[in-house]
Amino acid sequence: MEYEIVIGLETHAELLTDSKLWCGCSTRFGEPANTQTCPICLGMPGVLPVMNKKAFELAVRAAIAMKCHINKSTFFDRKHYFYPDLPKNYQVSQNDCNLGVEGHISIPVDGGTKKIRIWNVHLEEDAGKNMHVDYPGATYSLLDLNRSSMPLLEIVSAPDMRSVEEAESFMQTLRRILLYSEVSDCRMQEGSLRFEASISLNRAGENELGGRVEIKNLNSMKAVSACLRYEIQRQAQMLDRGDRIERETRLWDETAECSRRMRSKEEAHDYRYFPEPDLIRYEIDEQWLKRLEGQVPELPLRRRERFVTGFGLSDYDASVLTDQRELADYYENVLAAYDSPKSVANWIMNDIMAALNERKIDITGFSVAPAALGELIEMTDNGRITARAARDVLAEMIKTGKAPDALVQEMGVEAISDSEDLAPIIRQAISEAPEAVEDYRGGKKQAIGAIVGQVMRLTRGQADAKKARELLQKELDEMSD
Repeated sequence: MEYEIVIGLETHAELLTDSKLWCGCSTRFGEPANTQTCPICLGMPGVLPVMNKKAFELAVRAAIAMKCHINKSTFFDRKHYFYPDLPKNYQVSQNDCNLGVEGHISIPVDGGTKKIRIWNVHLEEDAGKNMHVDYPGATYSLLDLNRSSMPLLEIVSAPDMRSVEEAESFMQTLRRILLYSEVSDCRMQEGSLRFEASISLNRAGENELGGRVEIKNLNSMKAVSACLRYEIQRQAQMLDRGDRIERETRLWDETAECSRRMRSKEEAHDYRYFPEPDLIRYEIDEQWLKRLEGQVPELPLRRRERFVTGFGLSDYDASVLTDQRELADYYENVLAAYDSPKSVANWIMNDIMAALNERKIDITGFSVAPAALGELIEMTDNGRITARAARDVLAEMIKTGKAPDALVQEMGVEAISDSEDLAPIIRQAISEAPEAVEDYRGGKKQAIGAIVGQVMRLTRGQADAKKARELLQKELDEMSD
């Protein structure tokens, strides 16, 4: 039977702060277990939390970026449940008065865009981390509370996605928004960006949604996609048999590539929410809100559209260049020095990104200034140096930091484009490629490419290839006459 797929995602993003949400403990990743803790984040009795102002500001900035209505008066709640990695046996979160509500983000789909509603954006504390002992027969686990009380942003989408591909587009778009807004570093390998997926299936044409299943333990976008595909197949087979899908929480087993039942899904009343008595109500004034609105940059999808319409780039090129805010900034800074959008895009996407990958750095660590790269590309496009020579110059620019003009003169790589200078080289290339000459004279006009290649070898890539081809064609045609 045909089923409609209904997907919603909950996203948890650790915020870019130096200290935790309620205390001064460091948020630095990878430190020895339990070395970044204090009585507050250990949940000791009698301690009092104090709000991290920067975390609050980052959460508001993220909500603004997702077009949310900001609740100018908001408070926090206690959410009660027992997990071994949450010493207090409750989590300070938001339920009755979320920071941001009724927002949306637009995602690219099938050459267009689709609006995905954001039900709420709220701030909460993270839990610790269970460290399971990895040897047969182990009867205990260890607990690292370095992550406890880290500032965590939860973003709850509406169930507006209708395919795995739309869910993938949502995750990628949301990640870019958080990075552009400088809210989170989104390093999934460090746990600073995590997803939980909810999925239900219902028969096509039916208005009532099927039983919703929530899947936890998803540590990568690849895992989200894999688990959604598995759940679609599992639930469809159950419905085909006439079985009922129960509302439940499941875990994703990445090794076995299947989901497993964890527990029945809790309702809000199961958490016994009530207002957090140790924190005050927070009031956001209009002036402060406007200042935070001014900190939200042009977002990636809008910037991508501008690169297509304003610079004439393909959708693919614009997507690559806007994937990282810093890379998009670098591209526009190069354009400010040399206004040739497609040429600059080609250089950045090919040569510059290859250099970054080779050195395992991003564009923020790249040593060549945008203006210097623009000067090099302009020299190449104007024919002063060949593309091959330009790549040699770029390599020296990266090594030495010298300006391209100085290196061109120092390396002696200016293009040979004068007809008189090229004439003896053309004749030598013809004499050294008799088979290609014969093929050309016999009607195989493409054979001229081999002779042009010989010219380039003789000049170590310095000959103007276009000029050399013109002179070669003239010389060969005269020989044919």
